[in-house]
Amino acid sequence: MTTETPFDLAAAKQEILEYCLRSMEYGLNFNTQGNISIRVPGVEDRFLITPTDLEYDRMTADDIVLVNGDCEVVEGELQPSSEVTVHMAVYRRRPDVNAIVHSEPVYSNVWGVVGEPILGTLVNMVIYTKGDVPIMPFELSNNSVFGEHSCDVMGDLNAVVWANHGLLTVGPNLRDAFKTSVAVESAAKVQAYARAITPNPIVLEYDKLGITSAL
Repeated sequence: MTTETPFDLAAAKQEILEYCLRSMEYGLNFNTQGNISIRVPGVEDRFLITPTDLEYDRMTADDIVLVNGDCEVVEGELQPSSEVTVHMAVYRRRPDVNAIVHSEPVYSNVWGVVGEPILGTLVNMVIYTKGDVPIMPFELSNNSVFGEHSCDVMGDLNAVVWANHGLLTVGPNLRDAFKTSVAVESAAKVQAYARAITPNPIVLEYDKLGITSAL
């Protein structure tokens, strides 16, 4: 007979905070930009998400907000991220997704402004994202319609760039979703440098790699 370890809500909040701080350390976010959420395992219709308009270096684990699928606060003193409706749209459309990271890294945003996808310049990005990262045309992001359009563009991939705004990555857990953000930004930077040298850099295709785990 096996018993499941109960979900530790406090530990999950602390993990989200740690990844928020790491996103600043890695240069993925600044000021109060970006947001992170997870699906609470084993509990239907519950999600943890960062609060709105609070700098990560001022945030505590207790500031992380527990919400339901209707974006209503279940537990917490602060309001959830203004893009909570976008997160909920992704969770509804993608049952395989248990964590979402939205960030605003420079090189990913460069390709969003240019309007060109981030190609498979680095193998780990291709493995994490499952293909080239598409660009979603600019829309204001604080509504569920934007979330649906974002899902349409992302499809079964694990990343999408919002033009003139930022990067969204998803994963089966927070670690993988964050690693995908880092990998996309690295590939975006390499692509920018490569394109300064040649209009036709060497790129990889997910379907031809034959592997599904990072090297």
